[in-house]
Amino acid sequence: MVNKKKMSKKTISAAADPDVVLIGAGIMSATLGVMLKALQPDLTIEIFERLDIVAGESSDAWNNAGTGHSALCELNYTPQLADGSIETAKAVKIAEQFEVSKEFWAYLVEQNLVGKPEEFIRSIPHMSFVWGDENVDYLNKRHTALEQFHLFKGMQYSEDPEQLKEWMPLVMDGREEGQKVAATRMEIGTDVNFGALSGQLFKYLNKQPGVIMHMNHEVRDLKQDANKNWEITVKNLGNKKKRKLKTKFVFIGAGGGSLLLLEKAAIPEGKGFGGFPVSGQWLKCTNPEVIEQHQAKVYGKASVGAPPMSVPHLDTRMIDGRKELLFGPYAGFSTKFLKHGSLLDLPSSIKVNNIRPMLSAGLDNLPLTKYLIDQVRQSPQDRLEALKEYCPTAKMDDWELEVAGQRVQVIKKDPEHGGILEFGTEVVTAGDGSIACLLGASPGASTSVSIMLGLLERCFAGKLYTETWQSKLREMIPSYGKSLAKDEQLLEETRARTSEILELVELETA
Repeated sequence: MVNKKKMSKKTISAAADPDVVLIGAGIMSATLGVMLKALQPDLTIEIFERLDIVAGESSDAWNNAGTGHSALCELNYTPQLADGSIETAKAVKIAEQFEVSKEFWAYLVEQNLVGKPEEFIRSIPHMSFVWGDENVDYLNKRHTALEQFHLFKGMQYSEDPEQLKEWMPLVMDGREEGQKVAATRMEIGTDVNFGALSGQLFKYLNKQPGVIMHMNHEVRDLKQDANKNWEITVKNLGNKKKRKLKTKFVFIGAGGGSLLLLEKAAIPEGKGFGGFPVSGQWLKCTNPEVIEQHQAKVYGKASVGAPPMSVPHLDTRMIDGRKELLFGPYAGFSTKFLKHGSLLDLPSSIKVNNIRPMLSAGLDNLPLTKYLIDQVRQSPQDRLEALKEYCPTAKMDDWELEVAGQRVQVIKKDPEHGGILEFGTEVVTAGDGSIACLLGASPGASTSVSIMLGLLERCFAGKLYTETWQSKLREMIPSYGKSLAKDEQLLEETRARTSEILELVELETA
């Protein structure tokens, strides 16, 4: 298990304060760390993780609600508007960003910075599945709307039960005769194990000169001094000793724990942000015969009031070299911001500057609160009934409950509503570019490369536009500075190259 391995602890004590501090050992810090060392090899970096394993929270395969979000099948990225049309902008953006991520991962493979591609990414069809007249009409409209964009070229649509049985036999087996159903299918979908990828990136980073990883270390405080350096207080959770260090740049990529650290940083740009924690659970299939009957990621429509991370899906994954089948996630509520966090996380996050946004967002999202309460109260039979909508022949003996990770949805100030609940990823950056904090959830990990490119533009602008950095960025991401969403030929060339390097299914072209 790559992501579960404990990293070797370097006993080297830094002779000088590091140039960069990364908080959290997940996919975001791993991506930024590798990028920065490639762009400027002499940079010194220290990484602090409160657990004794890398990628133990949001990036872990069992905790991650979405592995390879690329907008090919996730219906929450394409809502139907009041006039009946389908919103496509977010889907196009996410699909493009995922292609950028694949470019960077292909570079990692080419440079032997990670192992074989199959250790973290594999091809798997991405499908959307709905039933009922209204939902079938929506999916048909969605397919028509997305067909006009070359990023979604090759998407198949069918209402034919016989065709759907070929695509997803487990979903169709035992289904009521005559039920109106429809599905879309994209062969070029992928399954990404971000825990495994994070583990490989940190293994590489840990061997680089000037990089020190500290596991089982918790950042307790951070504040900016008169010279614009960040003074950080860290506690070794093993021997209980504290250490203070200074750095020019801090990245907070601590998953659900990021909000509390952003509040400690007390930058003006971070005022008014709050967080709403959402927990999750899976049903995990334990019957190998059932697991073998399904080979796809099949996404449906979320229940009314459900958060996007709770979009139901019957999901084939490769975890630690084994094929797994999960259904869910079932949402819940906990005041913890991390799976291994404290019940005091939510109360501790409430400050004078974010009380109004949090109260306003709460009042505007009462259906969400009711939905989460109902989810918490679900019995095993309730969960089985939800599963049977996607797997009609399911038996409880073939499934067991698996606790998933925590997500903290962003609450931010809004001049009209006082506060709004944001379902997405938000990067909060200080005006001087000395600190950046990642908040939010989906699509998160899948778009980590584009998120980090945006961070470089905000925080390292002085170096970003030098020929050295620009040349290196184009080496890592050949399409850098161009638009894959606008240039069809560039997209086809890029997909062909990354598919070959990452050993993925390539889109057939006429």
